[in-house]
Amino acid sequence: MSDGQQQEMGRAVDIALIHYPVINKGGETIGSAVTNLDLHDIARAAITFGVGTYYVVTPYTDQHSLIQEILDHWQTGHGATYNPARKAALERIRISESLEATVAMITEQRGRRPLLVTTSARVQENSLGYREARRRIEEGEPVLLLFGTAHGLAPEINESADYSLLPIESITGYNHLSVRSAVSIILDRLMGVRRDELQ
Repeated sequence: MSDGQQQEMGRAVDIALIHYPVINKGGETIGSAVTNLDLHDIARAAITFGVGTYYVVTPYTDQHSLIQEILDHWQTGHGATYNPARKAALERIRISESLEATVAMITEQRGRRPLLVTTSARVQENSLGYREARRRIEEGEPVLLLFGTAHGLAPEINESADYSLLPIESITGYNHLSVRSAVSIILDRLMGVRRDELQ
């Protein structure tokens, strides 16, 4: 068994990319559109770091159809034979109509409600450090990491979550990472192999 397989065993981490409710630049609650890049790149990060399921959360049926069309191309269409690695990554995606439905699906699968942990570019009141979050993950506690599109998660999601991870800090003052970049950085901090711990 490889080091990566040993690391993945016992973990119960899922991620959700929220498209509603999120906020726009003016702080108003909106629904955002699904993007092809978010589906592909976050799915590849998910399989790399051993995430169980990558939930794409949107209530809009036209967006469900778009997601399914993309998945079908890579899972059963020409893309499945053209790029099997991409097919494997996209198999981790599930469409969900709401955060509540996502939590219900995970609770049924995992046998208990997951710890809800949001991510944000700003410090929230219920902050959780990466060391403590990693410890809980390594102990097998079910965790659902919530990532926001547009200008971030709506306040009601942050308020209903158990914790919010501390923000990724900028050394330049620039604080506008794409959600794809943020997902990869956070998953590496929480679930990445630490070579110094293996020697």
